[in-house]
Amino acid sequence: MKLPFILAKRFVAGESFDESVSKAKELNNKDLDLTLDLLGENVKDREKADETVDNYIKLLDGISEQGLISSISIKLTMMGLDIDKQYCQDNLFKLLEVARKYDQFVRIDMEGSDNTQDTLDIFDAAFNEFGKHVGTVIQAYLFRSKEDIDRLAEMKADIRLVKGAYSESSTIALQDMPAIREAFKEYAKVLLKHTPFPRFGTHDDELVDWIKTYTAENDIPKDRFEFQMLYGLREETMVSLTNDGYKTRIYVPFGSDWFPYFSRRLMERKENIWFVLSTMLKK
Repeated sequence: MKLPFILAKRFVAGESFDESVSKAKELNNKDLDLTLDLLGENVKDREKADETVDNYIKLLDGISEQGLISSISIKLTMMGLDIDKQYCQDNLFKLLEVARKYDQFVRIDMEGSDNTQDTLDIFDAAFNEFGKHVGTVIQAYLFRSKEDIDRLAEMKADIRLVKGAYSESSTIALQDMPAIREAFKEYAKVLLKHTPFPRFGTHDDELVDWIKTYTAENDIPKDRFEFQMLYGLREETMVSLTNDGYKTRIYVPFGSDWFPYFSRRLMERKENIWFVLSTMLKK
């Protein structure tokens, strides 16, 4: 049964790019930068993966045609990672060639832990070839992230740091939220010290306040890092941060394959249910 899109409308800008343009322009008009994210994951056949690459190229075309201030975010499993690693990398490079032509930026999103090493391997190859046009994501709750952060910081890579949204085993990931927050803070310090422009994806007031305090105490300019939040959550907070001189960006998901994204926001970790419900009440 196909569920009605109205269920996800709070968190997903539209079922197509055309449906999402007016929302994107509205956010840009509030001086909020964007990252457009075509929803989907775990593509199993080459025809669908090839179609996804073409759709992302059309998205870059559309961003340029509409004059949007927006980068894009992709999942490697949409581009064939579950089919063949080299095939996926070739698809990514095809997209990055177009991104470079537009002087655009592509964020390689991080998925579940089964894909972490392959994602970072492909990112390394992409970074060596396309440099400033590509970045990736590190999830603070994974035990391996300390080594990953140190290595990527040495590369001066463009990293988006998040707490982590997937349900992972206690053998590979922190389970306790205070411990996850502490890991996030330690990795944020490394990125602020060693990378040109780190991005912090969080709606957590404790972490937002800590970043503001830490950067002020260490004379790190407000325009040398970026706060990122998801579409449908804390828009007034983002406008306030922007007005205070901070760099900000909203992730704007769209697409017909919205249910996995929507359900993950609510169900994949028990903390998400309370978090989303409480955050919806915040401005």
